[in-house]
Amino acid sequence: MIINETKGKAWHGRVEIANTFFKRFRGLMLVSNITYSLVFILPAETRANASIHTFFMLSDIDVIWLDSTRRVVDFKRARKWRLYAPKKPAKYIIEGPVGLLQALDVEGGDLISWSPSEEKEKAVPVRISLPEGISFNKANGIAMTESIEEVRIKS
Repeated sequence: MIINETKGKAWHGRVEIANTFFKRFRGLMLVSNITYSLVFILPAETRANASIHTFFMLSDIDVIWLDSTRRVVDFKRARKWRLYAPKKPAKYIIEGPVGLLQALDVEGGDLISWSPSEEKEKAVPVRISLPEGISFNKANGIAMTESIEEVRIKS
């Protein structure tokens, strides 16, 4: 979620953080259907570090540049195959789908905050011991047993 604290507006989409060189380098390039926002955390607050390009983008995006206090220093709709630099130095960049600027009603000086979406943990296969008579073989994930009596735990 991204919140314009100045105006009390929120965008409830998925938010990811780009805080490594590779994540910042990849950005939203070659993403065909942009349905989430990406918050870039830059190593330094400068105009040069905050410059972006939209080469290899498959669609236009909305971009917000923020200083180290999370105040908006610049924002715009970024078209494909262009170069952009903020008007003032920025420490954070938020790139998102077209409509993000309108949903947040962004203006210069607004205070913006975000909350990254929780990443679902990847499933890790583990071996478990099943009581005798229960099998997952040829059952499409459904546990099969020959009878309830075989499954009962004896106390």
